[in-house]
Amino acid sequence: NPYILVTLLFGLGLGTTITFASSHWLLAWMGLEINTLAIIPLMAQHHHPRAVEATTKYFLTQATAAAMLLFASTTNAWLTGQWDIQQMSHPFPLTLITLALALKIGLAPMHTWLPEVLQGLDLTTGLVLSTWQKLAPFALLLQIQNVNPTILVTLGLASTLVGGWGGLNQTQLRKVLAYSSIAHLGWMILILQYSPSLTLLALLTYFVMTFSTFLVFKLNKSTSINALAISWTKAPILTSLTPLVLLSLGGLPPLTGFMPKWLILQELAKQDLAPLATLAALSALLSLYFYLRISYAMTLTMSPNNLTGVTPWRFSSPQLTLPLAIATTATISLL
Repeated sequence: NPYILVTLLFGLGLGTTITFASSHWLLAWMGLEINTLAIIPLMAQHHHPRAVEATTKYFLTQATAAAMLLFASTTNAWLTGQWDIQQMSHPFPLTLITLALALKIGLAPMHTWLPEVLQGLDLTTGLVLSTWQKLAPFALLLQIQNVNPTILVTLGLASTLVGGWGGLNQTQLRKVLAYSSIAHLGWMILILQYSPSLTLLALLTYFVMTFSTFLVFKLNKSTSINALAISWTKAPILTSLTPLVLLSLGGLPPLTGFMPKWLILQELAKQDLAPLATLAALSALLSLYFYLRISYAMTLTMSPNNLTGVTPWRFSSPQLTLPLAIATTATISLL
């Protein structure tokens, strides 16, 4: 029903906006709750057992994270006597809030719900979950000052490594995208303390790249690597562009995805954290392996003289074409 859909999407926007605009922990918590409650019906809309399972898992993890957040902010108010997000001083609530927000966005080692949930959703809702739902917790993470840097660095490094190792074993595209999301979030958290503007840049480029990847898979109606191997018949031109989009996600120059990684490594080196930068760069190789594998599955079928390559084809859905074109171009040629 379009009315219900509009209401839910409005709720989604409202929740994020409230969190953005708040300087009080209670308001920020309310925004996160509205956000969660608005996306749950969207996730369960297909009434498929797998979708219902994913929705339940998502609801439980988000409720746990929100309860942790509320508990930590109340404890903070009890210990220091104020609710201001910027003015956090006590280490205990600070740590707890950081962990709660990490659970919200799915940083390792609190990441295990993310691949499971994403696998149960259709690609559009999966896209909203991978992009829009990360905004509010990120806004809070950026606002919290004087967190112990060790916590953030540990979370970030664990996420890049888990995102790399986890994706190697997958044949389902949505799970691969989930692990890719974990790895990218790890990069953002690594640099959060040292250069917040770089974190925002990485977040923005991640959004653009994920947007175009999800739209390509949606257009091809493919959810596994095997389905990609025969996607040539559905959209030949797109199939030849997709490997570039995937390699951009992996962070190869001269594609867009290389820019944030390059700048983050440079900043880490400036902060005398060369070992950390090396580990992060090596974990990016793991991610690169599975992006390459998917690209390989697609390019193997791209021979110009196969019968299906010359069949007439057209875009099945015009409302996809424009955002897809913009996102794909931005992903491939921004650097």
